Amino acid sequence: MMFKFSHHCFEQLKKRGLTEQIIIRVVNNPSEKIVENGIAIYQNSIEENSKTYLLRVFVNENKIPPLIITAYKTSKLKKY
Repeated sequence: MMFKFSHHCFEQLKKRGLTEQIIIRVVNNPSEKIVENGIAIYQNSIEENSKTYLLRVFVNENKIPPLIITAYKTSKLKKY
């Protein structure tokens, strides 16, 4: 599926040390998809430096193509 990245998302990826490739991988193969307030949240775990993180990608699926708004990783796996 094709997606478009928002300007805000590019800024956040750079700030958070994430790549477009890993975001696309999560969106194309999520372990979970949640919809909150009309925004889809794609989630999947990733390994980094022998530590597991949850990567969350927020997508506005009402746009054509769907717009990736932002993404972040967290070590608080149980919270989500």
